[in-house]
Amino acid sequence: MKRLIVDMDDVMADATGQILNYYHQEFGVRIPREALNDKDELQGFPDNHDKIQQFLFQENFFRTMTPHVDSREVMAELNKKYDLFIVSAAMQFPQSLPEKLAWLNEHFSFLDWKQIVFCGSKAVVHGDYMIDDLPHNLERFNGEKLIYTAPHNTHINRFSRVNSWKEVGDRLL
Repeated sequence: MKRLIVDMDDVMADATGQILNYYHQEFGVRIPREALNDKDELQGFPDNHDKIQQFLFQENFFRTMTPHVDSREVMAELNKKYDLFIVSAAMQFPQSLPEKLAWLNEHFSFLDWKQIVFCGSKAVVHGDYMIDDLPHNLERFNGEKLIYTAPHNTHINRFSRVNSWKEVGDRLL
């Protein structure tokens, strides 16, 4: 079987949507997702960048993210065809470790604990395919690189792009 590496935040889970919701709750201002396009993470917000970064340290931030549309169904099928691993950088936000694991167990219960890798750097990961939203994670990867569209990467054009889980399924199943 070929090995498929899949990121969590802004690939399987809507981390951007979570930040937008927290921002609205904290400041009473709704920022449209499109306002974040073509900008580095957090730069699409008018202000309060330090406070926004603190959202990632709040209890339940990672635990309550919404799964992306069709991610569960497509991942279940990919799990049958590939040596599938979820690889998520989690060391920067230590409380994210148990929250991400609980999130995966709830939304992707078909995954075995041995398929989950929490790390600081994805540079050590090898495989045939990697789906990630961050270019720096893809740059060092040795296999085929698929960038999953998120507002902070819409201007990146050096990787093959997938815009939805339907596209992921069409390409890899």
